[in-house]
Amino acid sequence: MKKRFAKEKIITALWDANATSVAKAARKPHMSQTSIHRWRKQLDGIDISDGRWLKRIKEKNQRLKKLLVERNLEIEVMQETQGKKGRAHEHGAR
Repeated sequence: MKKRFAKEKIITALWDANATSVAKAARKPHMSQTSIHRWRKQLDGIDISDGRWLKRIKEKNQRLKKLLVERNLEIEVMQETQGKKGRAHEHGAR
């Protein structure tokens, strides 16, 4: 996934959207209104004006990465277990 906008531009767009409208904010940095709405949803409940939002996003991102790693490990274990069961059936059939 290509990162198109810098964090500073996203913050500026969200501030502008809060001060004016999403349509006006989207025109300035050539962003889509959909992007601004998506960022608002992702940052739901986070006050972007106090600067702590980035820390919360990073924490959320770390939590999601951890869940992904755990899920991938579970899948790998299940695949290995399935492979061992398949080999055990092959040896038993001989």
